[in-house]
Amino acid sequence: MKLATLRANRPDGQLVVVSHDLSRCVSAGRIAPSLQAALDDWDRLSPALAALSTQLDKGEISGQPFEPSAVLAPLPRAFQWIDGAGYMGHLERVRSLKGSKDEELQSVRPLLYQGGSDSLSGASDPIVVPEDDLALDFEVEVAVIIGAVPMRPSREQAASAIRLVTICNDVSLRRLVADDLQNGFGFFHSKPSTSFAPVAVTPDTLGDRWRDNRLHLPVRVEVNGTLYGQPNAGVDVHFDLVDLIVEAARTRQLGAGTIIGSGTIANHHDATLPIKEDGIGFGCIAEARTAEKAKFGRARTSFLKPGDRVRIAAIGTAGRSVFGDIDQTVVALRP
Repeated sequence: MKLATLRANRPDGQLVVVSHDLSRCVSAGRIAPSLQAALDDWDRLSPALAALSTQLDKGEISGQPFEPSAVLAPLPRAFQWIDGAGYMGHLERVRSLKGSKDEELQSVRPLLYQGGSDSLSGASDPIVVPEDDLALDFEVEVAVIIGAVPMRPSREQAASAIRLVTICNDVSLRRLVADDLQNGFGFFHSKPSTSFAPVAVTPDTLGDRWRDNRLHLPVRVEVNGTLYGQPNAGVDVHFDLVDLIVEAARTRQLGAGTIIGSGTIANHHDATLPIKEDGIGFGCIAEARTAEKAKFGRARTSFLKPGDRVRIAAIGTAGRSVFGDIDQTVVALRP
């Protein structure tokens, strides 16, 4: 089944079930008022949500048109947002950036950071930049929303806790990364609100596109209509999402509604921008710039600026967007 959260007159929005083709939705309010409420009682409530999904897809319920522009993040305010580093290719490309350190490139135990989760962004919310010249970047990731996980879980416990899968844009302010890393406390000011696709789906809905604890789909990103990348999320994975859950729970239990990010999707290749329609490209601008520096001696691709439009989508059968598009415009903060 596919779930989304519509804007409503409350912070957690209104939970809806979305049709498989993303054309229609129906309120799930009689089952659970919000996605967090559903996650808190998942074993009891998910069968009813699945039955509602079946009725909607069969046309037994007419529902209403689904408008991605009307949604919040699936969890507008989550109890916890933990981002990992599952793709070594990304770390290898960006470790040359100011503030990064070789010893932070870890292949034995995944890197994690705890991001802000009190105001996660919807798929159509603007990316607001507070100052000029902060080197605004997108980062394309897979995210899973989990149920409760005990401290020191087995891989089986971690895998069985995955409730929903989606994609996200872990927005970065590259100019602030060095200060954050050098202060010894990790990312903070360099990581503003993360934005999420309109829809989150249960793993079984993805069929064989969800296997080995990873999403086997290309995730396409365009800036102002130009293709920047479409790396496959199931390729070149060093730490899968279960690895990241297990590591996150090494010293603490995780509550239902925790979101775990895969890290920036990165496939190994030697190309630079622009890429062909069948090219791989990059899941963030920083990677594209480091590849350009290696090949041309200087970076040629600019970071995002006010007015730029970023579109991100996981592409399934017949070119369809599986989770709906993240479609955001960069705007400057108004005084």
